[in-house]
Amino acid sequence: MARYRVVVTENLFGKHEEEIAVLSAVDAELVVFDCKSKEQLIEAVRDAHGVLMHTKMQIDAEVIAQMRCCRVISRYGIGYDNIDVEAATRAGIWVARVTEYGAEEDVADQAIALLMACIREVCYKNRRIREGAWNIKAERKSHRIKGKTLGILGHGNIGSSLHRKLSCIGLGRILVCDPYKQKQRIIDQGGQPVDLDTLLKESDYVSIHVPLNRETRHLIGEREFALMKSNAILINTSRGPVVAEAALCRALQESRIRSAGIDVFEEEPLPEHSCLRRLDNVILSDHTGYYSEESLVELKTKAARNVAEVLRDGKPLYPLNQPKSKQER
Repeated sequence: MARYRVVVTENLFGKHEEEIAVLSAVDAELVVFDCKSKEQLIEAVRDAHGVLMHTKMQIDAEVIAQMRCCRVISRYGIGYDNIDVEAATRAGIWVARVTEYGAEEDVADQAIALLMACIREVCYKNRRIREGAWNIKAERKSHRIKGKTLGILGHGNIGSSLHRKLSCIGLGRILVCDPYKQKQRIIDQGGQPVDLDTLLKESDYVSIHVPLNRETRHLIGEREFALMKSNAILINTSRGPVVAEAALCRALQESRIRSAGIDVFEEEPLPEHSCLRRLDNVILSDHTGYYSEESLVELKTKAARNVAEVLRDGKPLYPLNQPKSKQER
């Protein structure tokens, strides 16, 4: 029998060879669940020494209170808004994520793919041609990229990667809104630091790359859409609730913005009743901006290493907190 028990709370990957390889080195057994409710989650993690989790389930104070022997919670990915970090810290549990993996490049690539598809009306033209149409440029006018203004909201690893990749395609300006980054660093990369309102008013393309927290939830809503150009394109590959989805639907329906490319949603999977499913000026993808085969291997390996390092009496690769030891509490 293994010394430790490590639980995966949601079986999104299907296979977990990378995690098993890492955890077996510390005599840990990996047990995979696919929790759909808080009750199932509590039962799954009750006797776990380590937890690997995605974004669907919420590990709140109530769940943490039921953890008898947990030492570490590790998130597959960057965001951690579904973990009560303060409650975990009080309980002596490390919380970790994976901040450095190929997804930084992959999410930037996804944002670029969505942006280019919106600019050139690729999905709309594909559908119309399959319906038998031809010479449809009058239906959807396209405009050249040269001289246009890109607005990047959030200039961390992903936003910076997007900036670097798009800096050579003939844009007139790249505006950056990130109050937590030194303005000179943005300027050194060729960007122009601005506030949010200026970015929204002056950008032809807006790409969102901020974490989800109290400050950014519904950061883009009715007021913000009213500031944007009528020909603006919005790209969101960050987290769904950063954009107020009802406001986005209205902006698209009423042509207050031109189009949008959306990889993340307030509710996932995207509900059948969502108006976004029925609009032809939005391109949808299924929260897979982080994904490539290479990044998936790296993500799974590093998430598991967060757990393994704690079980070795160390600390995670990418800790979010500094919990007190059992002796200190």
